Amino acid sequence: VQLQACGGGLVQAGGSLRLSCAASGRTFSDYAMGWFRQAPGKEREFVAVINYSGAWRYYVDSVKGRFAISRDNAKNTVYLQMNSLKPEDTAVYYCAAAQAYSPVDANEYDYWGQGTQVTVSS
Repeated sequence: VQLQACGGGLVQAGGSLRLSCAASGRTFSDYAMGWFRQAPGKEREFVAVINYSGAWRYYVDSVKGRFAISRDNAKNTVYLQMNSLKPEDTAVYYCAAAQAYSPVDANEYDYWGQGTQVTVSS
């Protein structure tokens, strides 16, 4: 699976962004899709995951109620809607694909996109 993430940018605190990740190469609906982020000097962090059908979603506590993950299997795309952004959300955001049912650890993912930068100014 090849993954191409886009939609990052610079936004003020309290603003919104929507990230997209387009997949190609294999059957998109066979994979759970996740978003991770990595801030400078920090380890890569799990953000959100959606299972293959979209029926199950899970978020890290710090983004619950602010971020929403969704997918469109007809378009082979997964989205991350980010609202009420905070400076601590600043990071490079990565999408990833996993054949596991409910993967929340980076080690469970098989394919990774190249990352898109999100910068939130205070």
